[in-house]
Amino acid sequence: MKKTTSLLLAAMVAGSLFATSATADASKGQRVYLKKLKGVCKKDGLKSGAVFAIKHDRRGWEAINKSANLKTEWVKICPHAAKKVKKMREKDVKNLYDFVWKYASDGETPSCG
Repeated sequence: MKKTTSLLLAAMVAGSLFATSATADASKGQRVYLKKLKGVCKKDGLKSGAVFAIKHDRRGWEAINKSANLKTEWVKICPHAAKKVKKMREKDVKNLYDFVWKYASDGETPSCG
């Protein structure tokens, strides 16, 4: 009985770890912006990730995401980042979307540079 309980508990912990890593995350999206886009977007007058995110409200970002035009919109906002945006991995796109949605013009205020 003790062995079965331990096995079940281990399976639950492992399952929760896999579920967590599979989901997108706004803080990871913030890191993606800071690492990949911050430097080049400054050339387009975007002083921070907050300025990048507030280009749309949450409904606007949702609509852009549903129409599968996130990368296109990000290039419109920050043309100097076109190469970096096009090379972006799918998980980075999901995380950056969570970031811009969370910190949209009608969302929270980020504490990033």
